[in-house]
Amino acid sequence: VQLQASGGGLVQAGGSLRLSCVASGITFNNYIMGWFRQAPGKERDFVAAITWRGGNTHYADSVKGRFTISRDNAKYTVNLQMNNLVPEDTAVYYCAAYLTRTWHIASISTARKYDYWGQGTQVTVSS
Repeated sequence: VQLQASGGGLVQAGGSLRLSCVASGITFNNYIMGWFRQAPGKERDFVAAITWRGGNTHYADSVKGRFTISRDNAKYTVNLQMNNLVPEDTAVYYCAAYLTRTWHIASISTARKYDYWGQGTQVTVSS
């Protein structure tokens, strides 16, 4: 199983980035897909998640209205469009896959529930 994240970089405040994560070795549409982030010295925090066919999404309050998660099951890809970035968004961003049949907000927001993780991609927002 491999989750390969890409798209991170350095951007000025107010700018945009699009992260992508390509999965292999799993039946992609059996998994809820999520994005988490971890800033230096902090815990890994939930960012966004999307249901198996993309019909429902959930976001952390801190990114709601600025970030959009999407998926393309034909390409085994989940994306995170990040707009109006602020310095507080600076972190390593991880994609993750969660094998479950239920969309339970408390669970999909919890990192330890996820089965597989990507290697992370660095996002740095300068002020």
